[in-house]
Amino acid sequence: MPAIIPDTPAVETAIIELTNAYRAKNKLGSVTPNAALTAAARAYAAYLAKSGAFSHEADGREAGDRTQAAGYDWCQVAENLAMHLDSRGFQARDLARKSVEGWVNSEGHRKNLLAPGATEIGVGVAQAPDKDPKFISVQLFARPKSLEYEFQIANTSKARVTYTFGGEAHEIAPSFAITHTTCGPGTLSFDKAVTGGVTKAISMRYEAADGLVYTLKPDKAQGLSVDVARMQKLD
Repeated sequence: MPAIIPDTPAVETAIIELTNAYRAKNKLGSVTPNAALTAAARAYAAYLAKSGAFSHEADGREAGDRTQAAGYDWCQVAENLAMHLDSRGFQARDLARKSVEGWVNSEGHRKNLLAPGATEIGVGVAQAPDKDPKFISVQLFARPKSLEYEFQIANTSKARVTYTFGGEAHEIAPSFAITHTTCGPGTLSFDKAVTGGVTKAISMRYEAADGLVYTLKPDKAQGLSVDVARMQKLD
């Protein structure tokens, strides 16, 4: 009985469907196919299939470089790879399922599947030369640069305030304002305030949102408070 050779565009479509079903199961929005991401994923799948290499930097470039070269201006990008071989071949849906299940069961790949900031996807599947049917799948997740988040912190208090965002520590001096541009949501946490050499621990946490200003103000009861308002932008 001859081996089953699937239609690769059908595999790509099924991978996207299964990916979005998994994201929905985890209460995340769906990702939309993008032509440039698809072109980048297909080109890299073809390269891996032809070269016999299998890594995220097999061509000497990273996923972001290949994505940019394909014409996609990104602020967030992630890549999943899969390889499957079976002497019996594959039905299109079955090959897609094997790819997505493999990613779900791998911590790093699962993190990409569940990237909360991702809005678009590109998938490429290519058959590699082998005595048995062998297929390479490349999956790209991205968020375009046009969807960057921007928020501001303004310090109108007399304290030097330490805060963290995206796992990084920052400090803002009195009468200063800092604007953050980022590719995804994250927790904004104000941790301590230093006034006249006296350090006071504070604990105020927010989910940073696009277009907001977090203004630090003196507060008699708590020492410091945060006022959240919409950013004013000039035309």
